[in-house]
Amino acid sequence: MDARVLQILSESFTKILIPGILVTIPLTLISFALALVIAVVVAMVQYANVPVLKQISRFYIWLIRGTPLLVQLMVGFYGLKAFGIETTAFVTAVVVFALNEGAYCSETIRGCLESVPKGQMEAGYCVGMSYMQIMWHVVLPQAFRTAFPSLGNSLISMVKDTSLASNITVVEMFMRTRQIIGRTYVYLPLYIEVAVVYLLFCSVISWLQKLGEKKLNSYGGTK
Repeated sequence: MDARVLQILSESFTKILIPGILVTIPLTLISFALALVIAVVVAMVQYANVPVLKQISRFYIWLIRGTPLLVQLMVGFYGLKAFGIETTAFVTAVVVFALNEGAYCSETIRGCLESVPKGQMEAGYCVGMSYMQIMWHVVLPQAFRTAFPSLGNSLISMVKDTSLASNITVVEMFMRTRQIIGRTYVYLPLYIEVAVVYLLFCSVISWLQKLGEKKLNSYGGTK
């Protein structure tokens, strides 16, 4: 590694980090927040065994889990334009990532809902609570405590998956790295550098996940 490569790496680090902070992280957090909303709704529909809606939910999960995320991004990016819907690449990426992650997280939450003892529902009815009150105050908190580690892993995966948004012209940190490579023709060192930045972001999330698990365990009365 010569002096030129070292200079390029030192100059490019900030150029890669800034899009990571301003684009990659917001894209991840907004998409994941929407994905959680979708996941909870879809999981509750299946848990409550709502006719028709349950079949629609299963079809949605089957479709999303059975097709590649990259293909979904392309279909969303070009499909919206085909229907005359004009939007930015960032918004398209948010919608696609939310729908994609929502399908996976819904199965995680559904499994955790079904792990809550049925007696919890019966106890809630005995004290005069409605179905939604039982779900909101009794069942969902227990399910989320169980699902938290898996949801943390999903968030980490989404941070890395946002690199696919570069294929629909979202200028996140992987796209910025490719642009720098196009000017400098330095490939491996720059790809390693952006990998280090991804590793940094994911390490911070992993650390926050551990803190969150400790908090949840303390609330649950465990050490």
